[in-house]
Amino acid sequence: MAFMSRFSRSSSRSPSRGSQEDASNHPILSVFELERLLYTGKTACNHADEVWPGLYLGDQDIAANRRELARLRITHILNASHSKWRGGAEYYEGTGIRYLGIEAHDSPSFDMSPYFHPSADFIHQALSEGGGRILVHCAVGVSRSATLVLAYLMIRHRMTLVEAIKTVKDHRGIIPNRGFLHQLVSLDNSLRLKRRA
Repeated sequence: MAFMSRFSRSSSRSPSRGSQEDASNHPILSVFELERLLYTGKTACNHADEVWPGLYLGDQDIAANRRELARLRITHILNASHSKWRGGAEYYEGTGIRYLGIEAHDSPSFDMSPYFHPSADFIHQALSEGGGRILVHCAVGVSRSATLVLAYLMIRHRMTLVEAIKTVKDHRGIIPNRGFLHQLVSLDNSLRLKRRA
């Protein structure tokens, strides 16, 4: 019961269909203003934090800990720091965990935007399955993986970027790099235009 109330505040921030027009008219913050927002509030992180029901945002340590993954009942993993030199899907063989790896670099020049929709689809699929729970991670769990979680909340839950940031920051400190923030602002713009059309 306490678990659900923890998320009721966050999910109530998600705009309803009726208030969607109001949300789409909110000004889009500059990257500088977004960075100021990201530096306020919760800054602490665990190896994994549940930022949305069934959706965990974490680091590579938790991703490598099979016992902890089993304790959290993780059914899917989205790795935003996939590398051919570190364990990928084969590491989870026999666990029943479904894996998606993205070879992203935590660099402002890296284009994460082609992965926004495929990642949102993978997260949505994981959470749509009865009892599905997903870990989205990168090396530290604050930039690459956080960017994909924000995109998921914007695409699948019709949140603005600011609403998505506030929702995640209620549970975990995050700081996507400046290039990723620019890409998320572009996503915010395109989603707002689509909703108006």
